[in-house]
Amino acid sequence: MTLRITDVGERTGEHGVDARPTTPHRDAQAAPWVDRLWSTVLAGDSYAALDVVDDALGAGLEPETVLLDVIGAVQRRVGVEWAANRLSVAGEHAATAINDRAIAVLPVRRTGTPHGRIVVACVDQEWHALPARLVAETLRLRGWQVDYLGAQVPTAHLIGHIHRTGPDAVCLSSSLATRLPLAHRAITAVQAAGAPVMTGGLAFGADGRYAHLLGADAWAPDARAAADRLAAGPLPRPSPAHQVIDDLPHLGDQEYTMVARSSARLVRDTFHALRERSAFMRDYTDEQRERTAEDLAHIVDFLTASLYVDAPQIFTEFIAWTADVLTARGVPARALAPALDLLEEQLRDFPRARDFIDAGRSTLTARL
Repeated sequence: MTLRITDVGERTGEHGVDARPTTPHRDAQAAPWVDRLWSTVLAGDSYAALDVVDDALGAGLEPETVLLDVIGAVQRRVGVEWAANRLSVAGEHAATAINDRAIAVLPVRRTGTPHGRIVVACVDQEWHALPARLVAETLRLRGWQVDYLGAQVPTAHLIGHIHRTGPDAVCLSSSLATRLPLAHRAITAVQAAGAPVMTGGLAFGADGRYAHLLGADAWAPDARAAADRLAAGPLPRPSPAHQVIDDLPHLGDQEYTMVARSSARLVRDTFHALRERSAFMRDYTDEQRERTAEDLAHIVDFLTASLYVDAPQIFTEFIAWTADVLTARGVPARALAPALDLLEEQLRDFPRARDFIDAGRSTLTARL
C-alpha cells in the first residue's frame, strides 16, 4: 500500500450530513447553478463563487436551496472527484474553503422571536465541519437561534457551554465511524446535563442505526430532516432519573478495550512484518513507508470502531472503499490482503476481531 488516506473523510466530501435535493423540482432548479459553482471551485476562484451565489439568489432561488442543493451538491461532488483521483487533497481543501466562504454570504434575517436555541457541534476529534455548518445555517434560515461551535469540540467544553446557555437541543455531527466511541461519550454527557441530543452524519449509519444504539434522542439523515424534526416539536428532555449510560453488552468481552489499547503496537508490528515478508516493500521510499504506516493505522481504527458497536459492516465498507480508491490510483487492491492476514495473526485470541477481518478479506476478494 502506498496511498495516503490520512484525510479518509474525503470519501464523504465533507458531507457527514447529506444535503441531497429532496425533490426532482428542486434538483432541476439548482442544476445550472451547481455547474456554474463547480466551475469556479475547480478554478479556485472564490470571488467568482460568491458571484454565482449572488446571481442564484437574484434569480429567485431560496437561500435554503442555494445552501443545500447548490453548495451542498458541489461539496458532495468534491468528495466523489477526490475518490476517483481527479482532485488532490489540496484541491479538496481549497474547494471546501471556497464553499465555506460561499455559505457565509447567504442572507439570514431574523423575523420575530426565535423558535428556540440549538447548539450545533462536531464531536471531539471530528474535523469535518461543513456538515454541521449546513445544519446550523439551515436552522438559522428557519428562525432558530443557533450556537455553532464548529469542528472537534471537546466534550467537557461542550458541556460547559450547555450549562451556560441552556439550549433546547444539541445537534452532534460526525462523518467518520472511528469517532463513534467519542460520540457515545458526548451523547451521554449532554443528556446528563439535561439536554436532548439529535445526531447526524455518515458515522451514525445511513439509517441512523448507530445513533439509536448509542442512545441519541433523535437522528436526522440530512439538514432538512433535522430542521423539520425540530420544527415538529421539542425533543423530550432527559428526566432526572434518565439512565444516560446504557451498557453495550458486546463490550463485555473486552475486545474493543484490548484492541484500542494495543492499536499502536498492532500498527507497528504489522508494518515490520510486512517489511520483512513483502518483497514489494523493500524498494519503498521513506515517504511510501510512512504512507503505508498511516494506511495500517486507519485499518486498525476502523476495526476498533466496528468492535465498539459490534458492526462488521463498518470495517467491510472501509475495506471496500479503500480497495476502490487504491485501484483508482493505480495501486493493486490486493496489496491490502497481506496486511489483513498479519493483523489477524496478532489477534488470534479475539474471535470477534478475527470474524470482522475475515469479513473484510471476503469483501476485498470480491473486488479483485
